[in-house]
Amino acid sequence: MRRAGHEAPYDDPRHTLAYEAEGYLLAHAHREQARREAEELCAHMPWLTTAQAEELTGHYVRRRLDVTRQSLRSTVRRAEELRQEYESRYAALRHTLLRRHAACACAVLACAGGVSALTVLLTR
Repeated sequence: MRRAGHEAPYDDPRHTLAYEAEGYLLAHAHREQARREAEELCAHMPWLTTAQAEELTGHYVRRRLDVTRQSLRSTVRRAEELRQEYESRYAALRHTLLRRHAACACAVLACAGGVSALTVLLTR
């Protein structure tokens, strides 16, 4: 639950460029890691021609990036689900707490009124 004027850190438009740059750098790092792994794999297969090794490397990199993309999307989806669950639970807890405080305030006021009425009756 967001209060007026407060945004979640990932919603802040001032940081959009930084987040895009970070995303680009992470994607580049994943691509390079996949390329290194593919080259290692091709190194263990000396019978491959250069064209075959390049084709295998390209296929491996594409597949690895697809898997990474899918994993990140499922992580984002789950994070959103958890955020919604936590926000609804927080709202329910907040509502319960407000009701309890209101009940306690009413009880205190009733007791104060009773004591005041008893004091008036006893002083007569």
